[in-house]
Amino acid sequence: MVVIVPTTVQIAEKTLQMLNKLKEEMRARSHDEVIKTLISERKKIPRSMFGSNRKLKPFSKEDEAEFHEL
Repeated sequence: MVVIVPTTVQIAEKTLQMLNKLKEEMRARSHDEVIKTLISERKKIPRSMFGSNRKLKPFSKEDEAEFHEL
């Protein structure tokens, strides 16, 4: 499970405009997605470090219960 902690980051109005433009161009769902993509490209970080394998199905409630029993 991914826990998202809301955070406030102060940026200049012009920076927000640029971020919004990039979000639109990239068809990103959030500013967070844009920022992660930019960091990954800059640092050459593999996408696999930002969460689980997208090809995997999410765990079901039964799967989670089974793991808790271990």
